[in-house]
Amino acid sequence: MYRKIGMIMKHLNNIQDINARRQALALDKSFIVQAPAGSGKTELLIQRYLALLAKVEAPEEIIAITFTRKAAAQMRYRVIEALISARESQPPLLDPARTTWELALAVRHQDIKKHWELEYYPARLRIQTIDSLCLSLTRQMPLLSRFGAQPRISEKADNLYHQAAHATLTEIESDAKWSISVETVLRHLNNNWSNIENLLVAMLKRRDQWLRLLGDSQQLQQEILEKTLATVVRDQLKRVSAYCSDTMMGEWLSFARFAASNIANINSPIKACQDLYNRPVINSSVLPQWEGLAWLLLSDKGEWRKKIDRTVGFPAPSSATNTKEKQLFQQQKESFLGFLECLKKETDFRCALHHLRGLPSIYYPEYQWKVIEALFQCLPLAVAQLQLVFQEQGEVDFTEVSLRALESLGYSEAPTDLALVLDYQIRHLLIDEFQDTSLSQYRLLEKLISGWEAGDGRTLFIVGDPMQSIYRFREAEVGLYLRTWQQGIGELKLTPLTLTVNFRSQQGIVDWVNESFSQILPTTENIAIGAVPYSLSHAFHPSLGENAVRVHPIFEKDFTKEAAIVVDIIQSIKCTEPNSTIAILVRSRGHLTKIIPFLKKAELHFRALEIESLETRPTVRDLLALTKALFHPADRLSWLTILRAPWCGLILADLYMLAGEDFQASIWSRVQDQDCVKHLSLEGQRRLTRIQAIFKGALENRRRLSPRQLVEGVWLALGGPACITSTTALEEAAIYLDLLPQQTVAGDILDFKALDEAVAQLYTPPDPTADETLQIMTVHHAKGLEFDTVIIPSLGCSPPAEDQALLLWAERSDSNQLLLAPIAETGTPQEPIYQYIKTLNKEKEHFESGRLLYVAATRAKNRLHLLGHVNLDENGRLKAPTKRSLLISLWPAVKKEFELAAKNLNLSAVKQKKANNDIQTSASNFFLRLSVDWQCPEPSLKIRVKSSSVPEIIPISNDPIEFNWAGENARHMGTIIHRYLQAMAQEGLEHWNQDRITALEPVLCRDLAGQGIGIHGLESTLQRTQNILNRIIKDPRGCWILSSNHRDARNEYPLSGILKGQIIRVIIDRTFIDQAGVRWIVDYKTSPHEGGNVEEFLDSEQARYRSQLERYAALMSMQDPKATQIKLGLYYPQLCGWREWCWLK
Repeated sequence: MYRKIGMIMKHLNNIQDINARRQALALDKSFIVQAPAGSGKTELLIQRYLALLAKVEAPEEIIAITFTRKAAAQMRYRVIEALISARESQPPLLDPARTTWELALAVRHQDIKKHWELEYYPARLRIQTIDSLCLSLTRQMPLLSRFGAQPRISEKADNLYHQAAHATLTEIESDAKWSISVETVLRHLNNNWSNIENLLVAMLKRRDQWLRLLGDSQQLQQEILEKTLATVVRDQLKRVSAYCSDTMMGEWLSFARFAASNIANINSPIKACQDLYNRPVINSSVLPQWEGLAWLLLSDKGEWRKKIDRTVGFPAPSSATNTKEKQLFQQQKESFLGFLECLKKETDFRCALHHLRGLPSIYYPEYQWKVIEALFQCLPLAVAQLQLVFQEQGEVDFTEVSLRALESLGYSEAPTDLALVLDYQIRHLLIDEFQDTSLSQYRLLEKLISGWEAGDGRTLFIVGDPMQSIYRFREAEVGLYLRTWQQGIGELKLTPLTLTVNFRSQQGIVDWVNESFSQILPTTENIAIGAVPYSLSHAFHPSLGENAVRVHPIFEKDFTKEAAIVVDIIQSIKCTEPNSTIAILVRSRGHLTKIIPFLKKAELHFRALEIESLETRPTVRDLLALTKALFHPADRLSWLTILRAPWCGLILADLYMLAGEDFQASIWSRVQDQDCVKHLSLEGQRRLTRIQAIFKGALENRRRLSPRQLVEGVWLALGGPACITSTTALEEAAIYLDLLPQQTVAGDILDFKALDEAVAQLYTPPDPTADETLQIMTVHHAKGLEFDTVIIPSLGCSPPAEDQALLLWAERSDSNQLLLAPIAETGTPQEPIYQYIKTLNKEKEHFESGRLLYVAATRAKNRLHLLGHVNLDENGRLKAPTKRSLLISLWPAVKKEFELAAKNLNLSAVKQKKANNDIQTSASNFFLRLSVDWQCPEPSLKIRVKSSSVPEIIPISNDPIEFNWAGENARHMGTIIHRYLQAMAQEGLEHWNQDRITALEPVLCRDLAGQGIGIHGLESTLQRTQNILNRIIKDPRGCWILSSNHRDARNEYPLSGILKGQIIRVIIDRTFIDQAGVRWIVDYKTSPHEGGNVEEFLDSEQARYRSQLERYAALMSMQDPKATQIKLGLYYPQLCGWREWCWLK
């Protein structure tokens, strides 16, 4: 017993923050908790949740908010798990498990008393994501949120943004008041329509950040914005001046006057200090003098000057004209170098000076302000266009859900009924990962707790770690956490608590993290730029010995060596600890280019979630080009791609002959032009002849076959599989081909942007033989996970450069002031204000890089391996790491180890190895193509297709059914109606009503015109199309056919098989299994009937199409042998007509 007590006391002594953890369970107070990596924040959150459950009247009074579905599911699981474990009579001995058990036991008593039955009804636990909360708010008040019927939520809404951006730019042709503003923006960016559209798309993605700013007309006045610029300059001058004592300033001014008097370059900023005898005032009017002082001390790169010469105003003593002058030059130079040496450790002062040199002008040039005013009109117009697109498509993005949720709650001065109801229902709010909150999410939380006060029985409990804020690309603002820590939210003040014990990592790793990140993260907090200082942790687990953290220096971008080291580390661990978990963490997927092939070669099986993108794989790129060429024959780039691809393999000279002689003609027309083809090389002519027949037949069958069948058939005929050297590439091709049915609308590929976006989301399938002992993922995906060993390679690599923004802005959180600047005119350098805001964003990115490193390093429990490269100069000295790389953030902690490794380096061997690698890379870029004599092989004689089981049906006719009734316009209208019938079936008729069909008028108009309907017939055809769609949603038969309640429902379903010895391919408009288990096959017929008896017409139509539908049924019975009963139906939307019959085998 004494031994147990001793063990418990020792355990409690190791938990140095035990008082903070106990204080967090005070249910009458609101807290904000900083919980560093490994500190058990999820356990604390669950303990608080359990403690509240034991006190409330109903579980719904508590809402716990997380930021991912996975985190919400995990928290709900752990709560239920704790309740189940509380059944055991013996509690765990040690904390925090013991406290959790005791709290869960109290909840069980409350559960029994209140008849909750939480184990059986876990949905009563309101643990959800912030997006889920927003969605529930809009559902509760559809009118206030202005959604009406709940739309679908699109996680990938780029296509919707592009439609809105395109519609915005087309307003230049309207007579609306904003057309001039659209013209101004187009002129500003040299009428580069595509670029401007992309810039608008980027702005629409982030509209929750700037939309509210554009709504504040007072703040957007030029005078107000320029006052903010003057304040920015003044504040920075104050900051610099505060570092300087009078003595220091006197010396500095003396050196500045000397330098200004002797500097050769009259345009140097230092020249402004020539008559400067007193400390400059804090005013933007004397900014040039402050800039001159800064340039005197700093190099171009912002470092303290290491050497000085006449270019800085300190001539060489040898240039003096007399002895006295020589002594003066020598004395000034030595004194100034001594002055610089004293400043060497003043990092904050150096950064402040460097920042001062980038301060903007305090006035907007006239032409720049005109662009800003134009954007003030264009951006709200783009949002309005996006609202129309949402309405037309019946889907929205998560940002729209958040914005509408905010609307549904009203304002603090005028809360809505929903806000009042929620204020009554919600008593306690718990928020996890608060450091990842965006501004719109923060505003939602502000409204949810509007009116809450300390001691009124309602509490807010916030948990997060600003050192782990790494989601700026998702609009997360760590400054919101810092501000909440200091000020609370709204009127509610929060008690701050800090956890310090790390339960995850051994002491060796914790000690290294403490020492390193005290240098890597900033020393002082700055809300405006997201500067988060380091908070020390204490290890709960003892050290496991030396080499807890190992740095592997690599030189001259030797990624082959880096990959080999990674493999060696893994193999070594696998030999000694086969069940140990290992993770390779990278900043971006591109950093694994060399490592993954090495792992596969070493037969090290790994799990990788969305790591190996198929977008850049040659096979997928060729198939994508083939798809675009087949469904958009005028796409010259795609045609050139497939003619260059291995299955054709034209040389560049032949491609130029086809494309370079006529820039207007389509490549396909040039391929068919014999006068053009005869000028190609003889081999080129032979290669082209082989593919001409294939493409001619394919283009004739376009839209008669499904895109999947067409693309795959052409690829096989061209010899695509023969160009593949690995089974992996075949799997990649299959993944791409499986994607095509999802992008198909009425037998066509209509949206190539959507196709490109879908391909960008394709990844290689996971290895089914791999277990959890070796995993590869990005650092962002690893957040919240832990592994025995963590390997972080490619630290010396930089991420892709950030794109330019149409409008940059920055809010000064300390004063609610706004900085704003538009993109520069095409062909001109960026304006100083835009560049200044961009510099602020770069600072934020730099600080986040340090936090990203922290997250990566703290995933390790036992061992951490760091690999990165730097380059060397001609003398073998280290160059600084690449800008924006993680290594440059890590450099203060690892520089000595790199220097030590460089001393023992054979420089000539390294340079020679790099040269050899470059040669091998060049040599590997050979031109792979099929032989000119290649022919598609005949099917093997061993393969036999058994068709004896195919049931007897009436003779098959290959003759197409005549459509004498249908003119061109009616046929095109039928294509569009088919497309919308498919959309209705996929979305569900609950998302369709007459208002939506009316709102679709511009879209339908474009679709019909795109089919080739002329302007004279467009209006009448549009009217008929809308009438038919409205008739469908009111027709009970149509509603039944398109209902989402059927099982195994499919639209535009492609089928193929062998009937009577012939290969048959068909596309079924709609098939499903009804409630009675009957398989239905329905064919839509858009033909009209303007005379005679309708019933007789439908009877004749049934006889006419009977053989066609029974052929479908025969194929379906082969596809689905379990279908014991198949019924066939013809549906005529224009007539609300219907004919059905049973198919008998």
